[in-house]
Amino acid sequence: MTTLEEAITLLPTKGYLNMDIPEGLNLVDEINRMRKEKNAIILAHYYQTGDIQDISDFLGDSLQLARAAGKTDADMIVFCGVHFMAETAKILNPAKKVVLPDLLAGCSLADSCSGERLRDLKKQHPDAIVISYINCDSGVKAESDIIVTSSNAGHIINSLPEEQEIIFAPDRNLGRYINQTAGRSMILWDGACTVHEAFSLERIAQQMLEYPKAKLIAHPEAQKPVLQVADYIGSTANLLNYVVDSDSREFIVATEEGILHEMRKRAPDKTLIPALTMDEKCNCSECHFMKLNTMEKLYLCMKYELPEILMDEEVRLKALRPINKMLELSKAIK
Repeated sequence: MTTLEEAITLLPTKGYLNMDIPEGLNLVDEINRMRKEKNAIILAHYYQTGDIQDISDFLGDSLQLARAAGKTDADMIVFCGVHFMAETAKILNPAKKVVLPDLLAGCSLADSCSGERLRDLKKQHPDAIVISYINCDSGVKAESDIIVTSSNAGHIINSLPEEQEIIFAPDRNLGRYINQTAGRSMILWDGACTVHEAFSLERIAQQMLEYPKAKLIAHPEAQKPVLQVADYIGSTANLLNYVVDSDSREFIVATEEGILHEMRKRAPDKTLIPALTMDEKCNCSECHFMKLNTMEKLYLCMKYELPEILMDEEVRLKALRPINKMLELSKAIK
């Protein structure tokens, strides 16, 4: 049996506490008990597994989760998402304990950019302001002027003077989409989400023939060819609302398929078809990092209050400024 000391030693490589869980333990009951005893709040992204979504106190996209993290009076924030999201919660709540079930739950998009490399690009464009998508680490946030999410990026960028030079990092697909829709010419960092880049226009076209009445809805992180044929483009939360509110009965959904769990709960009478990717062996659009979090890891995380998100205070304060700027500029967005 692994001791707690041994498990903690393995944390940097394992990413989570590899401890034995008593056989027959009711994880839901135990998580609910600890949540009350520890005054903890469980925040979960729509891309988590259905069981984690169902047990969360708050379920949302990046903007909604940032707002929830900023408002909570809980003593401990248990973040079921990926690392940059838990970092954002810590940036907003320095005095609170923030834990993540699996410390290795990263993000391919966030990994594509670093604060040091972004600083080098800023030197080449001294008059530009830096707008960074929230899918980035604290070092990139600290080098940014404004943070945005897919829910508020267009709104915030449209509020800036047309002549203002802008560096947009790290998602080139979202940046390209905003350039097109807002008539901008932002300088784009060359990063992308591997999940959203994997959608196959050829295979989606076959789905559209198979389901001629279905609406193709897509996240703006998808590549341009997919967005060009989409009936609706929006953030994760906006895609959910579109499915619920639309008169259409069938939807081909081009984003991480974890959102389908909540879509089915809120629109049980509608047909939801995950958009196909280029990998014909998989037929799925799952984020491997998001799915690293499990109910077992959530239980252990809450029991031992590990792995904990820690941060250099100077970096935190620098990263806080552009996040607060985002929250201020996006107050009008639901």
